[in-house]
Amino acid sequence: MAGPRGKAPKMGKPRNAGKIVKRLLEYQSLFKYRLIIVAIAIIVSSLAGVAGIYFLKPIINDYIVPLIGQENPDLSGFAGTLVLMGAIYLIGVLSTYVRNKLMVGISNNTLLKIRVDLFTHMESLPIKYFDAHTHGDLMSRYTNDIDSLREMISQSLPQLFSSLLTVAGVFLMMLVLNPFLTVLVILMLFLMLYIISVIGKKSGKYFKAQQKELGRVNGYVEEMIEGQKVVKVFSHEDKAMNGFDNINDDWAHASTNAHTFANILMPIMG
Repeated sequence: MAGPRGKAPKMGKPRNAGKIVKRLLEYQSLFKYRLIIVAIAIIVSSLAGVAGIYFLKPIINDYIVPLIGQENPDLSGFAGTLVLMGAIYLIGVLSTYVRNKLMVGISNNTLLKIRVDLFTHMESLPIKYFDAHTHGDLMSRYTNDIDSLREMISQSLPQLFSSLLTVAGVFLMMLVLNPFLTVLVILMLFLMLYIISVIGKKSGKYFKAQQKELGRVNGYVEEMIEGQKVVKVFSHEDKAMNGFDNINDDWAHASTNAHTFANILMPIMG
């Protein structure tokens, strides 16, 4: 059972990342009108978040501080400002809901088309390709890899666009409120970017290894189940179990390190 089918494919950097991004955009161009609505919803939700933050200044300076010590304070202006602030946040929440709902549909339909094209292309591959790759590894392309792509399309890309708009809006608002603190935050931002770059490289390295080892696990399990009669006849149960333990340990090590480096980013930034 050992042979070329037991080898996992090499994991490396994409040979042409620009071409890959272009192909993904071509798939998503089928939903350009919905994407326009998504872009508008992202802009509205980002502006709503920035506007809500700005309302904290007049609430504190014009209402809370002057009302301290008053026996019969007039809360009408304060209540009206809170209602307006709540309405702005509500608009932001509705925009986020519209964005997420549309992106789920866009990502699922995009991946449907990708899977169809992937299956069509796989039917044209020569027999030697299937001899050199385990069935489990090939199936992981349709499941694990495509699922990672779904998360990128439905969550990562919209979140990136939203974060850029929010950062730009908050930066302008900070310049208006306090230029000195803005400079201090910029210095801290460079420190944060340095930390992110260091940890991000390590996390990316182990995420690649995780996908590679997951393909090996799927392929090994599929191969052992397919050749179960051979394993039983030659009493290779212990050998098969040891082989699985080794591959599973490699996957657990890569997965643990990948999620460890990814999860420590938020506490460090906090």
